[in-house]
Amino acid sequence: MDERRKPYPFDQFEPKWQAIWEKQQLFHAPNPGEKDFDHARPKFYVLDMFPYPSGAGLHVGHPEGYTATDIIARYKRMRGFNVLHPMGWDAFGLPAEQYAIKSGQHPAITTRENIAKFKNQLKRIGFSYDWQREINTTDPRYYKWTQWIFLQIYNSWFNPATNKAEPISTYSGKNPDEVRLAYVADVPVNWCPELGTVLANEEVVDGKSEIGRFPVVRRPMRQWMLRITAYAERLLNELDKLDWPEGIKLLQRNWIGRSEGAEIDFKIGKSDQKVRVFTTRPDTLYGGTFLVLAPEHSLVDLIVTEEQWPAVREYREKTARKSDLERSDLSKDKTGVFTGAYAINPATNEKIPIWIADYVLIGYGTGAIGGVPAHDERDLEFAKKFDLPIVIVVQPRGDEPAFGFTGEGIAINSPVINGLTSTEAKKKITAWLEERSLGKGAVNYKLRDWLFSRQRYWGEPFPIIWENGNHRSLGESELPVVPPPLEDYKPTGTGEPPLSKAKVWVRYSEKATRETNVMPQWAGSCWYYLRFCDPHEDRRFVGEQAERYWMSGAKPGGVDLYVGGTEHAVLHLLYARFWQKVLFDLGYVSKPEPFQRLVNQGIILGEDNQKMSKSRGNIVNPDDVIDQYGADAFRCYEMFMGPLEQMKPWSMRGVEGVSRFLARVWRLFMSENQSGDWELSGKIKQIDADKAQQKMTHATIKKVTEDIESFSFNTAISQMMIFVNVFTGVEAIPLSSMRSFLVLLSPFAPHIASELWEQLNTKFADARGDITKQSWPAYDETLLVEDEVEVVLQINGRVRDRMKMSVSATDEEMKAAALANAKIQDRIVGKTVRNVIVVPKKLVNIVAD
Repeated sequence: MDERRKPYPFDQFEPKWQAIWEKQQLFHAPNPGEKDFDHARPKFYVLDMFPYPSGAGLHVGHPEGYTATDIIARYKRMRGFNVLHPMGWDAFGLPAEQYAIKSGQHPAITTRENIAKFKNQLKRIGFSYDWQREINTTDPRYYKWTQWIFLQIYNSWFNPATNKAEPISTYSGKNPDEVRLAYVADVPVNWCPELGTVLANEEVVDGKSEIGRFPVVRRPMRQWMLRITAYAERLLNELDKLDWPEGIKLLQRNWIGRSEGAEIDFKIGKSDQKVRVFTTRPDTLYGGTFLVLAPEHSLVDLIVTEEQWPAVREYREKTARKSDLERSDLSKDKTGVFTGAYAINPATNEKIPIWIADYVLIGYGTGAIGGVPAHDERDLEFAKKFDLPIVIVVQPRGDEPAFGFTGEGIAINSPVINGLTSTEAKKKITAWLEERSLGKGAVNYKLRDWLFSRQRYWGEPFPIIWENGNHRSLGESELPVVPPPLEDYKPTGTGEPPLSKAKVWVRYSEKATRETNVMPQWAGSCWYYLRFCDPHEDRRFVGEQAERYWMSGAKPGGVDLYVGGTEHAVLHLLYARFWQKVLFDLGYVSKPEPFQRLVNQGIILGEDNQKMSKSRGNIVNPDDVIDQYGADAFRCYEMFMGPLEQMKPWSMRGVEGVSRFLARVWRLFMSENQSGDWELSGKIKQIDADKAQQKMTHATIKKVTEDIESFSFNTAISQMMIFVNVFTGVEAIPLSSMRSFLVLLSPFAPHIASELWEQLNTKFADARGDITKQSWPAYDETLLVEDEVEVVLQINGRVRDRMKMSVSATDEEMKAAALANAKIQDRIVGKTVRNVIVVPKKLVNIVAD
């Protein structure tokens, strides 16, 4: 936009106010015990899901949630709250490391440059962050405490008797390593040879790495694991008291996947080996005609026959190239290979074949299922494909066919439980199995222990050393463990992490070596909300007094409002909840849950209705929008596009429309003099608002207040547009109404509101101080009550006019007012009025001829 065409001088006053805010540190929230802390105010902790600072910088989709939280933060300050509104950087991870490999630039340099770019962009938008609390997960002063928290997890166990974590010293068993919350195990992982690292399931798409699109295979590797499954029941049950969207709660419940049933042991042929199977339908045991093991199951090597070994080996190799998501796809064609071995069905004593198939996952249940094809869709497909027996053992109660019936009915062809309902049959067959030591009742979860190590350089080193094949923790005084300065970050090609190249660093002592895996990117984001409470405390991961204050409240979660995308609906939220619960059990924090209220913003699409990406060329840079229309227009448009949680396309014409609204706001207050300079409009005066103006002002206060509370930011802006339209063109504008309006506007468009407030202050002495220090206006309900209604005036049933009348007008008063109306008088001159029909508060019909 040309300088001469700017509808208002945002380019002059926006940088001015950003500089003032930074210089005066207006948004700094002091902690209890610090200067200017006000104990009388309630607290409000509003948090964004902090970003990964990439080299590309922000696009217009990123600040949507940040704008919403900034509106809330500014609003809450004016409502008298101590507001904690921080920002930081989730800066470890694979992208920076991959860039370092390609460019030769150390990840620390890349990260520092990217953070500077992101921070500059966020400041240009005018967010009211407390930048004194800025944190960076790659700062040793931060990850020292990430490592410290890992040690608390490592040195703890989950006591089922108390249902909580306790110090490992309270464990009375012989081998504490068997119960530690952090442990080492050989597990099948997603291994990407090109990237040289293990990838989480969510980092694998269609069998390839999300970053770089390189092939990924499954292979067993020694990994650090966190025993999150110990908390499965609590993670599930304690969702109920959180103010989260029901859809997010459902995603977490499904991920945890609690199911009740039985574990049943199937003896393998004439050997001493057994296959343990978990099933939610033990009542269908008599219909079990085959077993299916996950291809990786440890028993496969022991039971496969010589004749079947080539086919099993080939199938395993194919399976290793598939992700868990691909393997569990219900729509795909079933595949499998017979092992040559047989098991004994404990109910029928019949031999049943043992197969392997990729739809059975080693990570779910026992890695083995009992095939009951008559009453399970997947088993039925598998049985039909490989011509396996099908036995009906459940009779539906209605007219449905029994073949393929998956619901609950009556047990048939099952001697021990014949005639029982499915519910009764489950209990009886489980008891029967327990009496004979053939099985037991069990609760199972889909949730797996958290694979917590990566073969990377750019991550937090583990505070662990190895000696004679055993691991032990470092002391707190040895933290932080800082990664060595490597020049070569490339994968080793052997599965050994890049840190193994730093031979001097790895050698801890003559007998001990350092752990060379690093923690995943999730580690730093598991607890950052706690560090924000007290980021400069160097004696503790968070000061006790600060944590108790900012995480306080009657509800279980400490952060009052957490806003971010649905892509973190399960894993980040689940992991942070797990860490919080461990710290709570050990007495380090005051709350069992991290986040009380969760709000998800929708995705902003490109103008082509496609997701923004470099490859599509549809990314919009907020800097370009701000250059052309200003930060306030950018902020308001982000909120005006539609409901926060919905997906919506970007439109530069839409930004222009919001910019025109702000220009009308500017011209409502300011006018150009003969020199072309802006000055405060002479129409604004210290006069009383008339009745209609009072009503509009208080209606706007009410609407904007309620809409902010309900996150209906788009309709709040619509109401302010109506307000501006009503007052535009008025000859004398009441100062009090303009003051109230600017306070309402300031959370949305803080720069223009601050500038206009200052302009008012230069002429009028009715208010003091910066607009950020003002109290939120209150509305008077009595001024919103409708005391007049529009009444339709008719002659012989035809509408001739409308007029305002008091809502308390009697029939006689309505009649008299109608007959006195000039338009009515003109039309009844010379006619005889036969009757006057009055419908209270609605119409008056004059019958005349």
